[in-house]
Amino acid sequence: MSIPRFKLITSNSVERFEERLQDFIEQMDRDEMVVDVKFATAALGSTVEFSALMQYQKTEGWS
Repeated sequence: MSIPRFKLITSNSVERFEERLQDFIEQMDRDEMVVDVKFATAALGSTVEFSALMQYQKTEGWS
C-alpha cells in the first residue's frame, strides 16, 4: 500500500490559484493520482483567499 501525500495550494488571485493547481497536476508523475481535494475560501479584508488541499498517492502496478 502506498503512503498518502499532501500538497496545499493557496492564492488570493483566482487566476494564480488556477495556475498553481495546473502546475501541480502537470508535475505529477505518471504513476501518481489525485485521491481527494478539499477546497475552501476565506475572506481577508477586501480579498478572498482560495485554498486546496490535494491528497495524492502513487498507484500500484497492474498485475
